[in-house]
Amino acid sequence: MTTLQLKWLSYITCLVMFLALLGGAVVTKTGSGLECGNEWPLCHGKLIPAYTVGSLIEYTHRLFSGLAGLMSLASMFAFWRYARKRRDLLTYALLTLIFVVVQGGMGALAVIKSQSAAVMALHMGFSLIAFASSLMLALGARRIYLSGEENSTAEPKVSRGFRNLTWFTALYSYMVVYIGAYVSHTDSQGGCSGWPLCNGEWIPELSGGVGIVFIHRVAAALLFLLTAILGHLAFWRYKELPELRALGVAAVLLCLMQVFSGAAVVHTLYNERLYIFTALSHILLIAGLFGVLCYMSVRVWQLSGTDKKR
Repeated sequence: MTTLQLKWLSYITCLVMFLALLGGAVVTKTGSGLECGNEWPLCHGKLIPAYTVGSLIEYTHRLFSGLAGLMSLASMFAFWRYARKRRDLLTYALLTLIFVVVQGGMGALAVIKSQSAAVMALHMGFSLIAFASSLMLALGARRIYLSGEENSTAEPKVSRGFRNLTWFTALYSYMVVYIGAYVSHTDSQGGCSGWPLCNGEWIPELSGGVGIVFIHRVAAALLFLLTAILGHLAFWRYKELPELRALGVAAVLLCLMQVFSGAAVVHTLYNERLYIFTALSHILLIAGLFGVLCYMSVRVWQLSGTDKKR
């Protein structure tokens, strides 16, 4: 396969992973997780279930998850067969395959036997890693296609401090995602009314759902601060690295939109028609942000001179 074909394979894999992630979010927000009963992979004992909105949502998600598994397997084979020297791309493909299998297994277990909110939040986290890995594969394959080079030794280096800040921000963003998923799976969304104040207070009484939501808000605010610092440094300190500057700008914009989408979630919480769209946008924006930060983490590692063979 040519680099062009590998690039498009990675694009398709990323798209399918995005649709699987979107489907999982729709299942969670519509409460359709058990619309096929406690059966997997069949739905009420049938390969193609009877038509209901809930079963259609759940079964469509299962189909896209299965397709994501097949695409990740195809990508792993293709990059192992035709781009074996690119250890970074192989790693992305392997991570995509591993976490697709893990999240699929957890999804099946959640259907067969009810799981705690903490475990279900972890399921969301693993789905996010699978999507982020496929996004890194797509961005990495695109970079190789555009450069037409196996290795790049002339790129400027980044400082160790900037590299560590990028790594910390990416890791911290995953923690924020987990807390957000925990909010959703404990049905704590209504713990704080109003935004940015919580029930009219800067620091409310931290009990029950109020405490969970407030912790998520504080964590999200800190994530925005970290991302803003990271984006500022990437844009102004590394002008000779346009890819890094673009990643920094993308991270800041995604994080800013994530903040506003969180506010929209609060204000549409009791409007079912609008809430589903704001909640989905909230999830998809953080997925994009996490993917960008993960890819940025790998690039700064490569640009710090640690990875001698890329």
